[in-house]
Amino acid sequence: MKISKFIKQNEKYALDNNKESAAVILLLEHILNMSPTELFINMENEISDEDMNRFNTEFDKYINHNIPIQHIIGYSTFYGYDFIVNDDVLIPRRETEELVENILYRYDQYFKGQKIDVCDLCSGSGNIAVTLSCEEPNMNVYGTDISPEAIEVAKKNNEKLGGNVKFLVGDMLEPVKGMKFDIFISNPPYIPQVQEVDSLVKDNEPNIALFGGEDGLKFYRIILSGVKDLIKDKAMICFEHGYEMRESLHKIIKENLGDDVKIETLKDLEGKDRMTFIYVGDFKW
Repeated sequence: MKISKFIKQNEKYALDNNKESAAVILLLEHILNMSPTELFINMENEISDEDMNRFNTEFDKYINHNIPIQHIIGYSTFYGYDFIVNDDVLIPRRETEELVENILYRYDQYFKGQKIDVCDLCSGSGNIAVTLSCEEPNMNVYGTDISPEAIEVAKKNNEKLGGNVKFLVGDMLEPVKGMKFDIFISNPPYIPQVQEVDSLVKDNEPNIALFGGEDGLKFYRIILSGVKDLIKDKAMICFEHGYEMRESLHKIIKENLGDDVKIETLKDLEGKDRMTFIYVGDFKW
């Protein structure tokens, strides 16, 4: 069977079982050891019986046993880097790539190549911290997480991908008390406790990294109530958040940091409010 036909057949099978058709490509690239470009070039080639059987065995775990494809193949691609993932960490999302992209853009715009200190709270797999370290060597990056298991995964990714991040275990701001940073970043748990979550996510990813209290804003309150003592005179605070949280988050920011800070909320590629940047001190506009 041609690879193109095999893909179409399995994409339909995924959709018929209420699963994402994109999982077919991810798994097939892994089975065939091909990049997206290589798979596209080889679409009209035949898939071997051996590879077909391997695919079917692994795909069954996704379709019938509700195991994420990223856990099956052991990694998730984020910003062009393959991050090790397992059930101790969240699987990195596309929206968070946009957060990283905007942080790097604003670093160039406002810090202009200076050496700066960066802290990523709730690091999980280390996808934000390690990517920033790899992309911008002038960033001295720290990453923290309350989960020792998550930090172990992050350290493995840091070593594997050539990052230079210092990872610390601890609750929210505690591990970096007494330090000062130019950029603070967090993509904390922000799903409201009462919100329904797809079983593929809820049953396979750590709930501690998903839920942010009754309204989803618990960890933003914790961060913003304590971050003032941990930032330099000119500093940037960067959040990913739920698309419906803009007004509530702005209110919490002003309650804790006052009216002198500049607040910028950006939309993701789907046009939803997804990232908020807070500028403290001497930023030129």
